[in-house]
Amino acid sequence: MYSAFSGYCRSFNDSLCICELSLGGVLALDFALEYPDQVKKLVLFGTPHKVPKFLFHLQNLVFHFLPRSIFKNMAFDKKETLSLTKSMVDINFENRIHDFSIPTILLCGDQDKTNIKSAQYFNDHMKNVRQIILSNTGHIVNEENPQELTKLLNDFFVD
Repeated sequence: MYSAFSGYCRSFNDSLCICELSLGGVLALDFALEYPDQVKKLVLFGTPHKVPKFLFHLQNLVFHFLPRSIFKNMAFDKKETLSLTKSMVDINFENRIHDFSIPTILLCGDQDKTNIKSAQYFNDHMKNVRQIILSNTGHIVNEENPQELTKLLNDFFVD
């Protein structure tokens, strides 16, 4: 998954503005760390700074027993989802982000109890970041607070 994402992003001649949610944010941050010259601005929302291994293993176990039809309307089918989550179990940004200086917004809903600690961790350990905690919002910011998200993205990317 990362290889495909990275290859796609590197196919552009200009630096990119990337906005990603959750595990997509993990891919985007990993790419930005590896290819900082190709990322102009970054927005991460609900992105973990390290993967909670026990919860991921538990999630994969649950996914394994779910019928394929559950994944029908998701971005990835069951096999791809299991492969993606398995490949991300060992990701940990704690020792890699201290010199990261790409302009970044860290968004997190105040009700996203799992990732609010990661947003604070990123805010405390990265340079050139702005943390924004959205009120009355959970993990899926784009669905739960689309108007505020749109305003924040326009303000950030239009600069």
